Amino acid sequence: MAIPFKTIALIGKHKNPDITTPLLSLAQFLSERDLNVVLDVLTAAHIEDLAYPALTLEQIGKQADLAVVIGGDGTMLNIARALVSYNVPLIGVNQGRLGFLTDLTVETMYDTLAMMLEGQYVVENRTLLATEVMRNEECVYKELAFNDVVLHRGVSSGMIEFEVRINDEYVYSLRSDGLIVASPTGSTAYALSAGGPILHPGLDLMALVPVCPHTLSNRPIVVGADAVVDIKVHYTTETKIYADSHSWFDLGEHDRVVVRRYPETVRLMHSIHYSHYRMLREKLGWSGILQKNGG
Repeated sequence: MAIPFKTIALIGKHKNPDITTPLLSLAQFLSERDLNVVLDVLTAAHIEDLAYPALTLEQIGKQADLAVVIGGDGTMLNIARALVSYNVPLIGVNQGRLGFLTDLTVETMYDTLAMMLEGQYVVENRTLLATEVMRNEECVYKELAFNDVVLHRGVSSGMIEFEVRINDEYVYSLRSDGLIVASPTGSTAYALSAGGPILHPGLDLMALVPVCPHTLSNRPIVVGADAVVDIKVHYTTETKIYADSHSWFDLGEHDRVVVRRYPETVRLMHSIHYSHYRMLREKLGWSGILQKNGG
C-alpha cells in the first residue's frame, strides 16, 4: 500500500532536552522510508547540526501531511490549537505523565508508526471550544480551548456569584469557586477531579461542572453541540477565565463569558488497535477482568 503521507512534521516539548534523542531517532526512521521530515522552529532551536528543515507552525500547517508530537498532553493541547485550522492530522508520542492524548510510547512508536504510515490507523475528530468575554457589548478577550474553559475565583477566599444561560434560556444562578465548561476531551481533565462525567470523545457535547458549589444540588449537566453557554458574572473580586490553563483573563462584575463549539475539529490519529476504554482503564487505574473462583 502506498504511504498516504509524504511530508511529516516532528514537534517536541519546548525546552525539554530529553526529547532530542527520540526525536532525531524518529526523524532518521522516517527519512529511511523516503519521507520528507521537517521540525518546528522551537524544537529545532535546541538541536545542533540539524539536518532537517525548521518551519514555523504556520508553515507546518500549510506544508505537512502529518504532525507527530512528542511530549505530554500539554504539548498536544498547544499544537492542536495552533494547527486546527489547517486540518493536519496529529499523532501523539507520550513523554509526559498520564498521556490521554499522546497514546504512543517512545518504545513502541517505530512499529506502530510503520503500520500507521501504511494506512492502518483510525482518525478521531475532537471538539474544541471557542470562548469570548463580552464587556459592555464589546469583545475584550477571545481564545480557543481543547480541554476546557474555566471560570475560577483565583486566590480570593470569597465565592463567585454568576448566572448561567444556555441558548438565551435562564438555567440557574450559582455561588461557587467556579465553573468548568469542558469538551469531551477535557472531561478527563480538571472536570473529572471536580466530579464531572467522562464523555466519549466521539460525542459532540459540552459538560458544565460547578467547582465547589454552595448549593450541593447544583450538579454537572451535559448539553449538545449547538448550545451557546452564557455566564454573567454578578459578584467577583479576583475571578479569572482560563482556556486550557495556557491563557487567562481577569473578569470584572457584569462581564459575560460566552462559550460555544468551535466549527473546526482536531484530527487525532491512532493505531487500529487503539481502544478508548482500554486507555481509560490504564490511565485511571480501573480494574481489569475479574476471575471467577476456580477459573
